[in-house]
Amino acid sequence: MRALIQSPMPTAFNVTRGQIIARGLTVRCPNCGGRTLFKPGKLFEVNRECPACGFPINRGNDEGFYLGSLSLNYGVTLVCFMVPVGLLAWKQVIGTTAALVIGLIGAVLVPAILYRPSRSWWLMNYYVLFPHHLPANGGKGRMGEDDNV
Repeated sequence: MRALIQSPMPTAFNVTRGQIIARGLTVRCPNCGGRTLFKPGKLFEVNRECPACGFPINRGNDEGFYLGSLSLNYGVTLVCFMVPVGLLAWKQVIGTTAALVIGLIGAVLVPAILYRPSRSWWLMNYYVLFPHHLPANGGKGRMGEDDNV
C-alpha cells in the first residue's frame, strides 16, 4: 500500500497569480494591494516594509531584487526606446545628430520614469513564480526562509 505524499504548497491561495499581476502592473504591494511600495512624497525611495501589512519590500540583504529591477529597467529602455531611435536614424527618418540628442536625453529620462514600475514588475515576476512565499498565502515573504525555495 502506497502512502499519499502531501504537497507542502497550498492548493488555494488568498492572493492569486492574477491579483499579483494586477498589483505589479499598478505599483502596489503584492501582499495586500496597498499603494505602499514607495515612501509618500519621495520619487525614488522604497519603503523597507509595507506600512499596511508589514510585508518586507526593500530587501537590504538581497541584491537580486535591486539588480533584477535594474536589469529589467535597462532592457525595457534599450528595446523600447533606444533601438527604435537607432532604427529611425539608420533609415534616415531622423538625422544622426537628432538621434544622438534624443538618445542621450532618453537614456536619462526613460530609466528615471520606469524606476517605480520596474521595481514593482520585478516583485511581480518573483511572486507570480512563487506565490506561496507571500505572507498572505502562508509564506514568510523572503526568499530562503520558506520550505519551498
